[in-house]
Amino acid sequence: MMMKTTITKTLIASAFAATLLSPLASAANYVIDHKGAHASINFKIKHLGYSWLTGRFDNFSGEFSYDAKNMSASKISVKIDTASVNSNHGERDKHLRSDDFLEVGTFTEATFTSSSITDKGNDKLEVKGLFSLHGVSKEITIDAIKIGEGNDPWGGYRAGFSGTTKIALKDFAITKNLGPDSSHVELEFHLEGIRQ
Repeated sequence: MMMKTTITKTLIASAFAATLLSPLASAANYVIDHKGAHASINFKIKHLGYSWLTGRFDNFSGEFSYDAKNMSASKISVKIDTASVNSNHGERDKHLRSDDFLEVGTFTEATFTSSSITDKGNDKLEVKGLFSLHGVSKEITIDAIKIGEGNDPWGGYRAGFSGTTKIALKDFAITKNLGPDSSHVELEFHLEGIRQ
């Protein structure tokens, strides 16, 4: 009788452990396809309050794990080469790389690492995590949406997401005065990943 009880307890414990671990086990790992130009990290900031100045970072890398059945088990990390800033204007880009803004000689990378991903329904996600820029690390929230997933023409499998957030320059120790209409930068992430 005792042996049956022990076996039953062992089976229940094993089933319970499998239930706890199964969401994590089903998460798939993806590498962001920046080499194929199927991903981009863009920014925009108001110019004098009259128009938008837009740009992007040409060099970045990253990866994410994605579990459609348990989004809270998903995660993402991204590294951005700050010297690759590109606003389609050479002189302005030199200024953006200077000590007035990104100080790329000292702060060569910006990074984002998620701490939580929440499924908001209808393919909408809330991604929270630590964003490091210009020597400062702060938690930010990205409003994201799943674009789609499926097989690609080359025998692989892909998933894609987009997200936006807004940061204050002063929060990241960028103190150059650009006027009251240009105190914040909007960031856009368009990330397509290849399943590994």
